[in-house]
Amino acid sequence: MDNSSDSQRRKRCAACYREFNKKEHLVEHMRTSLHSAHDPRCGVCGKHCRSLDALRDHLTGALPKPECAAAFASRGCPLCLHVVLPPTAAAHSCPAAAPPLGGVLALGCKMVGAGSDGSLDVCARVCVVDEQERVVLDTFVKPHIPVTHYRYDTTGIRPEHLRDAMTPKQAARRVQELLLNGEPAWKARSSRGRARILTSYSRLSYSLKYRTLADLGYHIQIAGRHHHPYDDCVAALRLYRRMRGARPHTCRDAGVGPHAPPPTPAEAFPAWRQRELERMSPEELLQLSTSDYYCWCLDATD
Repeated sequence: MDNSSDSQRRKRCAACYREFNKKEHLVEHMRTSLHSAHDPRCGVCGKHCRSLDALRDHLTGALPKPECAAAFASRGCPLCLHVVLPPTAAAHSCPAAAPPLGGVLALGCKMVGAGSDGSLDVCARVCVVDEQERVVLDTFVKPHIPVTHYRYDTTGIRPEHLRDAMTPKQAARRVQELLLNGEPAWKARSSRGRARILTSYSRLSYSLKYRTLADLGYHIQIAGRHHHPYDDCVAALRLYRRMRGARPHTCRDAGVGPHAPPPTPAEAFPAWRQRELERMSPEELLQLSTSDYYCWCLDATD
């Protein structure tokens, strides 16, 4: 049997293009891979990637796909990883520099050391910044327990800064007033509340310093300099803005409200529908597939 007929017999995932000998194997792959419209995608071949780092490797890594690498080298944006068509290349606007939409706050803290050896982290400074990168709150916090290591080289905090500072309870109350957006805590934390904590992502865990350099192209928390929480807040806001507008796509993971959790793989591909699923095309299976995280692009649907 020649290669072309063999390729036709194999079942190909419509998202990552992985091939399987049997349709049941493809269904199981879709059940566990969690492909969705929110995945980063190659602008040349359309392949879904697990993360932006995986997409960057696909385009510029040690073993990139030649056609995609060539197109990206001539027409790609190194920050947002878009590959634009030649007529629109000059007019490309990187989402990393997108205008703010409002309604977002970033919180940054600096820790000093407590305990006998200074290894116990306690908060000594809090900064809150709005999406226009304006300071909403910047205050020192006097811990309840004695500070034994001010970590001045990185925090820039001295004993005199904490002498008349807020107590942790006062600082927590002020931050809570800002972050809860005028709603009671029990409602703001529910799926129907307006306030959202946007820090959870199950696939990757990288430091803010790494993500800022990789996705925004500049350094923060430079060795030998004091690390101001304002810089961390601004970096987090720019990352959020960049990811929220990075790739226009249809948010159809769940037929429910924008803050509701996506269906689980067991709900999207139930075992009792196995035979029906095996009769579906790869494209139809992809339509059923859901992500396991809340995509930031859904904020625009509020």
